[in-house]
Amino acid sequence: MSSESSDSAAEGAIDAEPITEGQGRGEVLRSDVPISFYGAVEPDTGEFIEDGHPLEGENIAGKVLVFPRGKGSTVGSYVLYGLANNDCAPAAIVNEETETIVATGAILGEIPCLDSPDADLETLEDGERVAVDADAGTIRRV
Repeated sequence: MSSESSDSAAEGAIDAEPITEGQGRGEVLRSDVPISFYGAVEPDTGEFIEDGHPLEGENIAGKVLVFPRGKGSTVGSYVLYGLANNDCAPAAIVNEETETIVATGAILGEIPCLDSPDADLETLEDGERVAVDADAGTIRRV
């Protein structure tokens, strides 16, 4: 990571690549491990239900969900879409690398999504409030 990227992150602004459009704001909920939405998240409530996952018992509704990448079944796209239809979707998604399943779900659910941030995901801490602007490709602490 360049010193320019580090300076930008230290000031609270992180640049990233837009996957979808839109803006979202909320508390960061971060996982250091990939997420499979199918069988991991209850689409009617947004509760994370995957046994043994670090987010087990958390609720993703209205959060800025930060995780390395998706994994698993293509049905995960429809889980994200279902979360959006049930008003239980994350406010935004930030990934190191957004794979097709998450990208498709974010598009269907109209969830702002960014990937390839110019700062490590660890710089986004659980509970801190951020604004994600997928149109501009930025994440800002608020």
